[in-house]
Amino acid sequence: MKPIVLLDPHPRTLELLFSPEDLGRLKSLASMTVWEGGRMPAAMVEKHLPTALAVIGQTDLPRARLERARNLRAIVNVEGNFQPNIDYAFCFERGIHVLGAGVAFGTAVAEMALGMALGLARGIPAADRQFRKGREVYGRFSNQDSFLLSGADVGCIGFGNLGRALIKLLEPFRCRVRVYDPWLADRWLAEFGVTPSALDAVLAASRILFVLAGATADNEAMIGKRELDRMPRGACLVLVSRASLVDFDALTAKLRQGEIRAALDVFPREPFPKTHPLRRLDNVILSAHRAGSLASSYRLMGEMVVDDLAQILNGLPPLRLQRAERETVARMRSMPVKR
Repeated sequence: MKPIVLLDPHPRTLELLFSPEDLGRLKSLASMTVWEGGRMPAAMVEKHLPTALAVIGQTDLPRARLERARNLRAIVNVEGNFQPNIDYAFCFERGIHVLGAGVAFGTAVAEMALGMALGLARGIPAADRQFRKGREVYGRFSNQDSFLLSGADVGCIGFGNLGRALIKLLEPFRCRVRVYDPWLADRWLAEFGVTPSALDAVLAASRILFVLAGATADNEAMIGKRELDRMPRGACLVLVSRASLVDFDALTAKLRQGEIRAALDVFPREPFPKTHPLRRLDNVILSAHRAGSLASSYRLMGEMVVDDLAQILNGLPPLRLQRAERETVARMRSMPVKR
């Protein structure tokens, strides 16, 4: 008899996540109990969870439910972030793998971050807007505030999956990259060719600053007025991870002064207010939380899920998805994100 897998993927769908080939492989591995179009009803979860080997989705799994899930060996979050809807301590005690598929977004978000950085450094969006208004400036006179990414001083706040995807894309530009990430050892960071640095050193030295860290209990509004004032005049900030890391009021004030430039893919409120002053500034690139939302990212997510489920069924450890870690998952405070 095939093992039972619960698929509760909202806000995803099977069609979004799985190619026909991967869906066929999943069906060959397991007997699937599927609910789409919303969260799986509680009665359905209660009926099937006791015999399930894996849950794929964002199902609420408190200790009382998990205690009845005697066969459960894996929980796979396909939303992208570890959420506070699972009793992680119980899972660690029982040896249940808790896996996240957010790593599938890494390359797509890193490419967008690189494109945003180039757009800011060379003034591309602002020049386009001026051209469309009939106020274009030609040649060298249009490049008074532009600079090369090649050889530039670059800073990264956070160096997880996204940071490691970005550093590969930056290699041809021969940038001097400084990284601030208090969760990672300096010598481990140095193996990637970056310079581990204190936060103030990264802020002060970086012509382009990438904010890449996940949201934790320790870093809310860590980039505030003081930190923004440490950035060099004309520096560029690229935010593609979590809006909660930045004090948006302080950032708005700094951008209105024209002292820095920014590219933003995430916001404290989404949809972002139509009347917000950031919408009217030429030194800002605005993107509607779309950096990772490519069809290829979702299909990669599904591919990773099938590969790691096969590993687990063969009595082997998962290889492609990100594991929830006992030491850090309790400090993460990501909320569900619409992508």
